[in-house]
Amino acid sequence: MCYVASYLLATFGGNSSPSAKDIKKILDSVGIEADDDRLNKVISELNGKHIEDVIVQGVGKLASVPAGGAVAISAAPGSAAPAAGSAPAAAEEKTRKRSPRSQMMTWDLVV
Repeated sequence: MCYVASYLLATFGGNSSPSAKDIKKILDSVGIEADDDRLNKVISELNGKHIEDVIVQGVGKLASVPAGGAVAISAAPGSAAPAAGSAPAAAEEKTRKRSPRSQMMTWDLVV
């Protein structure tokens, strides 16, 4: 993942076709030693592609991956708003009111 992130940093920095040397320089700056095989694999897969197109394709693929919850991932920019609004209601349902006596008993056990 760090190789892909470094590739993205290089492209967003203005280098449309980063080389292995460019990516190694980024990784070295944060103390990561690059594995040449993995680095060359990332470069060969992304070489000649527009990074924006690769990101759009990736978002489309993520939409089909189950997220483990009832909310589906969508590429629409405004789709996250309804899910965020329903999160506090779900959190309120999960909270359990405790009596002062049970709270004291819990702290007594800790101390």
